[in-house]
Amino acid sequence: MRKPDYLFEVSWEVCNKVGGIHTVISTKALNVVKELTDHYITIGPDVWRESKEHPEFEEDSMLFSDWREHAAREGLRVRIGRWKIAGRPIAVVLDFTTFIQQKDEIFKNLWETYKLDSISGHWDYIEPALFGYAAGKAIESFSRYYDLEKKNLAAHFHEWQTGAGLLYLEKYQPTVGTVFTTHATTVGRSIAGNGLSLYSQMEHLNGDQKARELNVIAKHSLEKLAGTHADAFTTVSELTARECLRFHEREVDEVLPNGFEDRFVPEASVFEERRASARAKMLEVASALTGDPLPEDTLLMATSGRYEFRNKGIDLFIDSLGDLNRDKDCPGKAVAFLLIPANHYGPCKDLQDPSQNHLTHNLHYEEHDQILNRIKSKGLNNSPDDKVKVIFVPSYLNGNDGIFNLAYYDVLIGLDLTVFPSYYEPWGYTPLESLAFSVPTVTTTLTGFGLWVNNEYKKEVPGITVIPRDDFNDEEVVKRISQAIANSCKHGSKDRKPDREGAHEISRIALWDNLIKHYWSAYDKALKSAEGKELVYYDKERIEKLPETEQALVDIHPFWRRVLVQQNIPEKLKALDELSHNLWWSWTQDAIDLFASIDPEMWTEVNENPVELLEQLPYDTLKKLETDKSFIQKLQKVYGDFQTYMAEKPKDGLPGISYFSMEYGIHNSLKTFSGGLGLLAGDYLKEASDFNIPLVGVGLLYRYGYFRQVISAGGEQVALSDAQDFS
Repeated sequence: MRKPDYLFEVSWEVCNKVGGIHTVISTKALNVVKELTDHYITIGPDVWRESKEHPEFEEDSMLFSDWREHAAREGLRVRIGRWKIAGRPIAVVLDFTTFIQQKDEIFKNLWETYKLDSISGHWDYIEPALFGYAAGKAIESFSRYYDLEKKNLAAHFHEWQTGAGLLYLEKYQPTVGTVFTTHATTVGRSIAGNGLSLYSQMEHLNGDQKARELNVIAKHSLEKLAGTHADAFTTVSELTARECLRFHEREVDEVLPNGFEDRFVPEASVFEERRASARAKMLEVASALTGDPLPEDTLLMATSGRYEFRNKGIDLFIDSLGDLNRDKDCPGKAVAFLLIPANHYGPCKDLQDPSQNHLTHNLHYEEHDQILNRIKSKGLNNSPDDKVKVIFVPSYLNGNDGIFNLAYYDVLIGLDLTVFPSYYEPWGYTPLESLAFSVPTVTTTLTGFGLWVNNEYKKEVPGITVIPRDDFNDEEVVKRISQAIANSCKHGSKDRKPDREGAHEISRIALWDNLIKHYWSAYDKALKSAEGKELVYYDKERIEKLPETEQALVDIHPFWRRVLVQQNIPEKLKALDELSHNLWWSWTQDAIDLFASIDPEMWTEVNENPVELLEQLPYDTLKKLETDKSFIQKLQKVYGDFQTYMAEKPKDGLPGISYFSMEYGIHNSLKTFSGGLGLLAGDYLKEASDFNIPLVGVGLLYRYGYFRQVISAGGEQVALSDAQDFS
C-alpha cells in the first residue's frame, strides 16, 4: 500500500471547533503525524477574531517562512504554525476574504468548467466555498514552490465547504491525489430535518430535484461535483454510502469509520473519584429542581447533542420517559438529563423555584420550545410522585455554565446510561464517547455507529443496545427504549458492572489504531487514480498576477516610530481641531462651509475630510487664517453653536439604546456604508443626536470600505478598493 509523501488535510473545522468533524480530524492527527511527521499539513480558515489567544492555533513565524512570503505575492494570506492538539501537526490558516471581490469570476469559472450551480448560494455557502478555493490555490502554490510535483501528494477535503479546492486542483494540478469525504449528504440531512421520510423513499428520490425543492441547490451541487471528480470518494458509514450512491450517482471508494483517541478518559486511579463527584453534583441539582431528595442509587441517564428534535431522536426519548413514568411497575427512580444547548440567558438563580422545575438555565420563549412542550405533554411534571424526573440543560457544558460548572466529559462520567435514538446520524460520536467512559448506551440502526457495531459484533453485547429503526416504527422504538431504561433501573450499581465493562470493551474497537488503515487505503486509491494524469504546466502569469480587473489589497498597518508629533495649530484656531473630531460638522452646513472656505481646492482633494485638511495645511495658511477677522467671526459662531448643541443633555429616565447595523452612512470620508441601508442608519444616528436620545451605534470598521468603479482603457469595469488608514 502506497502512502503519500505529503498529505494536505482541508476542513472548515481545522483549528475551528464547530462539530464532529473537528473531533474526527483532531483525534486522528496523532496517528498521521507518527507516520508522516511534518509532511502532514492541515489547512483551516483564519476566522479567529478575538483579542485573546487563539485556543487551538499557535503561530510559528519560522515555519515555511520563505513560502509564506511567496504566497503573499500570489495574493494568498496565510498564517503557519501548530494545531494545539495531540501530535501538534502543522496548521495553515487561510484568510479567504481576499477572494470575496473575485467571487463572481471564481464562480463563473467553476460554472463554465464543472457546471457548479452557485447562483442561489447565500453567504453561508459563499464564504466556505471561497475558503475551499483558497485552500486549493495554497496547496498548488506550496507544491510548486518546493518543487514537489513528482512526489506522491494527496489532498483530503472534508464536506462540501472545501469542494471548490478539490475542483481547483483537478483543473490546475491533477497529479495531486484528491480524497473527498462527505460526513452527511446535504439532501439527506435536509429531507430528515424537514420531517420527511428518507429511508423508505430513498430509491425513488432524485438528488438534484430534491435539492431544488428544499432550496439547497448550491451546497448539493458543490458536494456532488466534489464527489464526482475526487480520485477517491469516501464517507463515514454504510448508511451514508447509500445516500451518496442515490444522490450523487457514484459509489464510494472507501468507508471511513470515525475513530477516537481515549486520552480524554481519566486514568483508572482517579476514574471512580471523578465519577462519584459527577454523580453527587447531578443528584444535588436534580434534587434542588424537583424538590425531591433523590437517593444515591437513582438511575442517572442523559441524551446530548445539537438541538435537532427529530433527527437526534429527542422526541422519542421523551416519549419513552413518559411511558415509563406512567408504568406502575417502574422498578426505581430515574433522572433524565437533556444536555441540549438552546437559546438561554443565563443560569436560574433559584433552582428551588417550583414554577421552573425542569430548567437549569432561563430559556428565551420557553412557551414555544419543542422540548419543554413535549415534556409537559407527556405528563413529566417532576412532582414528588413521579418516578422519572426530567432536567433540561440548555447550556453548553464548558466548565463555566453557572450550575454544574463541569465540562461535558466530567458530567458524562457520572451517568449510568445514555440514550441516542437518532433518525439521521451518519456516524454518531456521542454513543462512542459514552462507551469510552464505560457508560452503557442505547442507539439505533439509523446511526452509522450503531450499524457499524452490529456489523462488528454479530451477537448481543452487554453495554450497548442497538434498536432497529425505520420510517414507520416510532412506537416500537419508544417501547424498546423504555424497556432498556427499566432494565437498567432494576440493577443496582454492582449489577450494572458487566454492562459498564462491556461498554468499555466495545469502545476499544473504535480506537484510531484500529481504524486508521481505512484512511491509508483511501489515500492509496487516490494516488493510483492520479498517477495517470498529466501535470498542467506552470503558468507563471496565472499564478503570480491577480486578474487585470482586480486590485490587490495592500494591508495598511500603523507604523510605530519613536517620534513625538504635535500639531501646531494657533491658539485662535484650536476650535477647528475640536470641531474636526466630532462628526456633528458633517450634517451642519455652516461647519461644512467653514472648512471648505479654508482652501476649497484642498478640501476637495482630501475628500472633504477636515482632520486630513488640517494635517495637510501649510503653517503659513494657518497663520493667515489667525489674522482673518471674517474667518474668525465665522469660526466663533460655528463653535458657539457646537458648544450649545453639546451642552444639552438627554432627559432623565430615558433608556440607553444600542443600535446595531452593518453600515453607517455618515459622511463620504468615512467609508462604512455601501448604499441605502447605510445612509438610513447614518440618518438614525444624526436624528438621535439632534433629539438628545442616548443611543450608541455599533457597527463594523471596514478596512477598505465599499469599492468604487472606473472604466479601464480597454473598456472594462474595474473595481477599486481604497484602503482607509485609521492610524
